[in-house]
Amino acid sequence: MPLQSPRSGASRDDEPLAELGYRPELKRTLGTFHTFAAGISYISILTGTFQLFYFGVSHGGPAYWWSWPIVFCGQLMVALCFCELAARYPVAGSVYNWAKQLGGPHTGWLGGWMMLTATMVTLTAVVLAYQVTLPRISGWFQFVGDGTGRTDAAANAVLLGTVLIAFTTVVNAFGVKLMARINSAGVVIELIAAVALVVLLAAHITRGPAAVTETYGLGGGGSTGYLGAFLTAALASAYVMYGFDTASSLGEESVAPGRNAPRAILRALIASFVIGGLIILLALLAVPDLRAPELSVDGLQYVVLSTLGSTVGQLVLWCVVVAITVCALAVHTAGIRLAFAMARDTNLPAAALLARVSPRFRTPVLPAVVIGVVAVAILVINVNQPQIFSVLTSIAIIMIYLAYLLVTLPMLVQRLRGRWEPAGGHFSLGRFGLPVNVLAVLWGGAMSLNLAWPRAVVYNATGPQHWYLRWGAFLFIGVVGAGGFAYYWLVQRKRTGVLAGHAAAEPPPVPDT
Repeated sequence: MPLQSPRSGASRDDEPLAELGYRPELKRTLGTFHTFAAGISYISILTGTFQLFYFGVSHGGPAYWWSWPIVFCGQLMVALCFCELAARYPVAGSVYNWAKQLGGPHTGWLGGWMMLTATMVTLTAVVLAYQVTLPRISGWFQFVGDGTGRTDAAANAVLLGTVLIAFTTVVNAFGVKLMARINSAGVVIELIAAVALVVLLAAHITRGPAAVTETYGLGGGGSTGYLGAFLTAALASAYVMYGFDTASSLGEESVAPGRNAPRAILRALIASFVIGGLIILLALLAVPDLRAPELSVDGLQYVVLSTLGSTVGQLVLWCVVVAITVCALAVHTAGIRLAFAMARDTNLPAAALLARVSPRFRTPVLPAVVIGVVAVAILVINVNQPQIFSVLTSIAIIMIYLAYLLVTLPMLVQRLRGRWEPAGGHFSLGRFGLPVNVLAVLWGGAMSLNLAWPRAVVYNATGPQHWYLRWGAFLFIGVVGAGGFAYYWLVQRKRTGVLAGHAAAEPPPVPDT
């Protein structure tokens, strides 16, 4: 597919921008595969499964696998709602702009604020995966100490993560075309490696599928039995299957985004579900010893090395490194587009600078640098306070689920009022729109509560027990949400409005609040 669209096609692609009151500024160079790659690299099958497999097994046993299809079904409901929105409003900062159009400026600002905060912490969490993988490939990558010291691993994780953030910052600053090429190449490698891993694990199966009914008696001592253990283990799946909206967040830089963005969202989510589910399933069926303690410590890295041998295993781990790299790149990219979209509406400090598009690279450069600097600053917390960092990481994912809920809930309200109309000639749920939307809202609320539940194993796993860590999700999100909303209501709402240099000739009416 050609990178550049014809003039008439570009004009049609810009119509949703004009409807929202913006003039086109970003360069449309992304084709169908580029948008698909953006969505699937954010989800990142290999990054998520290799980073969180150990958590699922240790808290839910092999039966934790069933959380994967359950989370997929719930997220599919959200993704289907997003597909309708992506067809109608394929714009930068998708979640922010969708929440603004559906729920009004205050809802949009709150959703964007929570999503932007969460994205910066998520970027930090992703780059920490380098430490989980690179030192297992070679001890040469343990630059700080020998890995046995109390802070060796944490300090080395900060070093490796900082290098990766510097890389994603530079690539994003040089324009979306370079980012898309690197990201697409990385996704091709990741998909080939993931399919190859499925085949290799399938060739080493040592037990039947009944293994995924094994619970190891976990949760037997609790009042909720295995259900409580399973809900905890399900976080390993919930922490992976999100970020598919990135395909639409690049809508202002995509060719025919109204058609391609919904397809990219669904393809990214479905591909991640199928391949990731097979990897987890076959790993449980192929590992030599299903009760090996290493399974709950080293996770998939242990399975790959013990099952496939060191040579093939290390090759797979190198592919995981590639997956982590493009995942970080996609997360950083999504954060930049969100910051640009909010700044364009004068909804961030120094908005005129953050919304400035480089005339040479046709991309917002300053947001790339700011997000990179903030992510590194958050990363440094990991050196001496890893427990606090794990709390922040969990909270960031909850905030993304809540930001999604700030889209699906107002969308449901609009449906019930008869005000929602899908884009003509593009993706539409038709008569299934209302039940799908209801399920998306119920799912988003239930999973947000499950993610935030004050579990010691999630929010206070090591060291002395502190109530403020266990209740950290409610406290932190309460402060961020209430403080952010108060700031918007008292200060920001008086400034909100499209910057003159970014506005269309005739701005649209302000959405009802």
